[in-house]
Amino acid sequence: MYNKLTLNIEQNVIENAKIYARNQKRSVSKLVEEYLSTISSRNNENMEHNSLGPITKELVGVIKIKENVNYKDILADALMEKYL
Repeated sequence: MYNKLTLNIEQNVIENAKIYARNQKRSVSKLVEEYLSTISSRNNENMEHNSLGPITKELVGVIKIKENVNYKDILADALMEKYL
């Protein structure tokens, strides 16, 4: 069920949003709905995971490593090998 929502937004923001929405082949209403849905669903997820970008979120869990491996040690070793 859809309901009407009135927002007060600066005119230049509205104009830019309309251009963006047109380029994305979506309505401004759909963009706002998707944005609000995204930020409201974050409450149910891990806060650290929320701070990740969308591409990074998709990649989380792709590589499996042993649980007792310290990734900081691996990174330090790789950096020392690269620069020394």
